[in-house]
Amino acid sequence: MNISRLACVALACIFTTSTFSQEPELELTKKDSIVNSYWLVSLGTNMVDDSGHEFSRLFDIEGAWNMVPYPSRVSVGRYFKNGLGLEAIGSYNKYKEGKIVDQVINPEDKDYFGLDFRVSYDLNKILGETGFFDPYIGIGAGYTDANNQGRGTYNAVVGFRTWFSDHWGLDFSSTGKWAMSTENATNHIQHAVGVAYRFEVEKELSRKGKEKLALLEEMEKEQQRVQDSIAKAEEARLLAERLQREKEAAELAAAEKARKDAEDARRAALQNKINQLGNVYFKLNSSYLTSKDKELLDELVAIMENEPTITIKITAHTDSRGTHKYNQWLSEKRAERTVDYVISKGISSDRIEHDAFGETQLINDCKDGVYCTEEEHSKNRRSEFMIENY
Repeated sequence: MNISRLACVALACIFTTSTFSQEPELELTKKDSIVNSYWLVSLGTNMVDDSGHEFSRLFDIEGAWNMVPYPSRVSVGRYFKNGLGLEAIGSYNKYKEGKIVDQVINPEDKDYFGLDFRVSYDLNKILGETGFFDPYIGIGAGYTDANNQGRGTYNAVVGFRTWFSDHWGLDFSSTGKWAMSTENATNHIQHAVGVAYRFEVEKELSRKGKEKLALLEEMEKEQQRVQDSIAKAEEARLLAERLQREKEAAELAAAEKARKDAEDARRAALQNKINQLGNVYFKLNSSYLTSKDKELLDELVAIMENEPTITIKITAHTDSRGTHKYNQWLSEKRAERTVDYVISKGISSDRIEHDAFGETQLINDCKDGVYCTEEEHSKNRRSEFMIENY
C-alpha cells in the first residue's frame, strides 16, 4: 500500500472516531431491565357465579354473582424465567339468599370454601414484553365445598396483572371450575381481584435493553477496530494478502467451473451419442432380443469400453395392453435380459443398473381404452439408456 492510500485510511479512521465522539452517550439504565422470576403473594376478594346457566348469565352480577364484603382470597406462588408459574390459592365465599344457584333461587346463605393449585404461563413470552401489562393463562385442579357439597374440580384460568413497580401490582383473573364428578355438583366460574406483592425478584435485560447492549458492544468493537487501524500499518499488509488470496481463490473457482462445464458438455455429447443408437424395441409379450437389438447393444458396449468411467442405467417399458401387474413383470424381464446381454459382452455388472416401469411411462397416448395401431403400440415396448454416473 502506497503513502497516499495510508493517508486516506488514517483520515477515514480519524473521521470515524470523531463521528463516534459526537454520538450521544448510551448507557444501560433501570428501565432497560425486566422482572423474569419471583415469589408472589396476593390478597383480595373473589366472586362466584354458580347459577348453572354458565355463559348465559355470565355478567348477571346482581342475580348470579356471590361475594363477601371483606378479603376472601389469598394466594402464594413461584414464577420462573421460562414463563411458567406455580400457585396455591385459598378462597372463601358465601352463596347469598335470593341469588340463583344451580338454576334455582338460593333459600339461605351457604358457605363456599375453595383450595386450588394451578400452573400458569406468562403470555408476554409469546406477545413480547409489554411492561406494566402482564397477561397469563393457566390450568390446575382443586377442591371446592359449595352449596353444602364437596367436589374435586378441574380448573382453567385467564387473567392479567398490572404492575406499578417491581414489587406491587393488581391481579385480575377468571377461573372456570369443572366438577370431577357431575353427580349433584355443578360447574361454576370464580372471578378474583387482589393486590399482588412479589419478592426475591430476579431481573434481566428487556428486549430493548439487549438491543442497546448489543449496540454498545458493537460501538466498542468498532472503536477498537478504528484504533487498531491507526496503530497498526500491518493490517494494511494483511488486507492486501487477503485480497490476493481471494483473487487466487476466485481464479481457482473459475477454473473449476470451466472444468465442470467442459465435463458436462462432454457428458451431454456422450449421452447424445448413446441417444443416436436408438432404443431396443420388443415384440408383443416378448422379452427376447432380436439380432438387430443385439447389434444396437454391441454398439452400446463399444461406447462403454471406450469410456471406462461411465455407468449406464437401462429402463424397460411395455405398452398398455395387459394388466398392470403383468406389464410390470414383463418390463422387469426385458430389463434383465438387456442387462444380461451387456454383461455377457464383458461389461462389469457394477457399471450397469436397471429399472422397470411397466406401462407407467408411455411415450404416446396409447393408454388403456384408446385405440392405437400396432406401430404406435410398438413404440412403447422399449429399453432406453441413460448415463447414470460419469
